[in-house]
Amino acid sequence: MTDHGAVQKPPAEVRFADELARLRAGDTAPKPPGWALSLRAARAFIVGDEALGVTRKFVGDPSLIDRALVSLATSRGLLLVGEPGTAKSLLSELLAAAVSGDSTLTIQGGAATTEDQIRYSWNYALLVAEGPTERSLVPAPLLRGMAQGRTVRFEEITRCPLEVQDSLLSPLSDRVLAVPELPGDQGMVFARDGFNVIATANTRDRGVNDMSSALKRRFNFETVFPIADFDTELALVEAEAGALLDRSGVAVPPRRDVLEVLVTTFRELRSGRTARGDEMERLTAVMSTAEAVAVAHAVGLRGWFLRGTPGTAADLVSCLAGTAAKDSPEDLAKLRRYLEQHTSWRTGEQWRALHDARRELPGT
Repeated sequence: MTDHGAVQKPPAEVRFADELARLRAGDTAPKPPGWALSLRAARAFIVGDEALGVTRKFVGDPSLIDRALVSLATSRGLLLVGEPGTAKSLLSELLAAAVSGDSTLTIQGGAATTEDQIRYSWNYALLVAEGPTERSLVPAPLLRGMAQGRTVRFEEITRCPLEVQDSLLSPLSDRVLAVPELPGDQGMVFARDGFNVIATANTRDRGVNDMSSALKRRFNFETVFPIADFDTELALVEAEAGALLDRSGVAVPPRRDVLEVLVTTFRELRSGRTARGDEMERLTAVMSTAEAVAVAHAVGLRGWFLRGTPGTAADLVSCLAGTAAKDSPEDLAKLRRYLEQHTSWRTGEQWRALHDARRELPGT
């Protein structure tokens, strides 16, 4: 079992340090300037290579990985767009770890994000004592990425105000960041080989702070789609939930029949259509694969710590309520109707338990 005093989520370059070391040792293909791995090795790191003992880390179209890596080798940034929970952040982390060996130069976008958090700020005690000097300068991820030739990640870029987003224009086009407070050559930071930006944006956030046309032209857009295949999604949820439960001190793996019910429920609530073709109401809440993993984790915790057994479909109903109630009160009513109308005709112990446990939903 994992040490509970360990870091909850180490960065990709720490979690997969052995694989990265093996890839670097055997990497004889040409590399773009400033890259830690060649494009071939970086691709193998993300999509996996059984011969080298490298695991698959991203479930999706391999051609997306190829296009993303090529984009990062150019003078354009990479913008990953898609529904929430489609692993855009995971992909950006893996790409940064493969390209630069460091995925920690990250900017978290939001309404309160400022240019200081993106470019640089000042140590005001030193600034008052010495004036503007390199010693009093506090570099933020963008300046550090440019100076060190590393990949910078910008999460949820469209949640930032438009004027804050546009602070990327000069670094992405001219590959230079001006620090006007510093004199002479110190006031110009030129990007070193290997620098680029990976940004992410949710399609549900479009229109919140839409990007300017000038900034859009400096990115190549790639869409990350939900997992289409049921078996692939089930295997991913099982693996990820099992790893999370192990870290949480749960001594039993999740039950596969419960996970089958969970993944089927999420896919039907996401698509608005049941397995036998019945139309149904879609939830406005995000029913993504990432959310399914979180629910599977909660189901396992509930079963183990409350009863000492694996989680059941009855636990699933309680955990689904928290997911369905996030965006709209109507979603809880839609979930209730789904459990009443679209689970009674299915066979299997866990489907019957799911149908019977619908009475435990809040407001029932």
